[in-house]
Amino acid sequence: MVRVDDAPSTARDTLTARDKGLPDRAVGLSIADFLATGPRLDEFWTPLIALDHAAMTANVGTMASWCAARGFDLMPHGKTTMAPALWKRQTDAGALGITLATMGQVRAGRNLGLLSIMLANAAVDPRSLAWLAGELADPDFRFVSWADSVATVEAMEHGLRSAGAARPVDVCVELGAVGGRTGARSVAEAVAVAERIAASPVLRLAGVSGYEGSLGHDRSPAALAAVTTYLQAQLELHGALAPLYDDGELFVTAGGSAYFDIVAHVWEGAARDQRTHFTLRSGAYIVHDDGFYRGISPFDEGGAAAGSPRFVNAMHGYARVVSSPEPGLALVDGGKRDLPYDEGLPIPRAWRVDSSEPWSPLQGHVSAMNDQHSYVRTDRPLPIGAVVQLGLSHPCTAFDKWRVLPVVESAESDLVVDLVRTWF
Repeated sequence: MVRVDDAPSTARDTLTARDKGLPDRAVGLSIADFLATGPRLDEFWTPLIALDHAAMTANVGTMASWCAARGFDLMPHGKTTMAPALWKRQTDAGALGITLATMGQVRAGRNLGLLSIMLANAAVDPRSLAWLAGELADPDFRFVSWADSVATVEAMEHGLRSAGAARPVDVCVELGAVGGRTGARSVAEAVAVAERIAASPVLRLAGVSGYEGSLGHDRSPAALAAVTTYLQAQLELHGALAPLYDDGELFVTAGGSAYFDIVAHVWEGAARDQRTHFTLRSGAYIVHDDGFYRGISPFDEGGAAAGSPRFVNAMHGYARVVSSPEPGLALVDGGKRDLPYDEGLPIPRAWRVDSSEPWSPLQGHVSAMNDQHSYVRTDRPLPIGAVVQLGLSHPCTAFDKWRVLPVVESAESDLVVDLVRTWF
């Protein structure tokens, strides 16, 4: 069972001057009342990030259809957006639940109505485990955690026993790889962890997990080979654990937003049964981007093979020229506080002076960023007050800078049809 409630309801939230980027006339209105006035994007203050409703709808549908055709489940990584309105788009399209990265995010997700959560991490803090023990009294709450060592298992046991957990916690053994992130470094080590989980009265062995994305940062042959080898080892581990499993539901889970096609290729050769959820956790696909994922995703609109599904960029930045101190340089009013920069700097795409004008293509690059400025290098002068549309890279560090993001109808329309709240 999957649910994302409207509580706390964002439609009734009152907009304030603390919500950056909003038009002044929005202050004091509820989100619903403001949207009823038909706002336009050009009313919003810069800097700004805006989302594209039509593109997000297409991306969610593309991923859902692709997974369903292969018999895979999807628990998108919700830490990308921390936006229940966007989680709901994904669960409404058939996602089994939402993945989160910290117990703080899990608590927020529960407060926002999630009934099915995978923690792609270990839970060892006794305070958060005590909270979890209380949540497990809800029989409809599906929760799955990870563990990669006996020490992790023992920390979970201590916290859950002390709190008197209502039922055992489902735990997947996390397999890693040398040079990767977390995870047992060999199948043999992972089997030992699994044996300890299976012997625990407060934990239940629920499958195998891992993250292949830390093994590569491009689609070179070496990176793809490392990912493939890792995924094959994950299936080997799943097979080795068969004698330890009970008859409940199981998970085999991997798949970020870069190599999910490789995950699918390896999984399609695996033996599958009705109780095992082969579950991808890709999250960034809902908005895609113009940078890192554009270069590495197998479904990017520019690089995918003919006939392959396509993701399209569904987020853009907007910043205004505030200084032009030398030829070929314009300083705009969006910087590190507003726009992502950890996986590539913003990319100038278009500009215009007035909203009544069409966007004009802009060739150039951002050479550096400060807290509240970006350095736009271009071979044409940009007048003071002009607005620059920016392609962005890495959704995971775009959303966390904004409490409210406007959603336009489509790339061809600046009608704002929603305001998405984030809960970082």
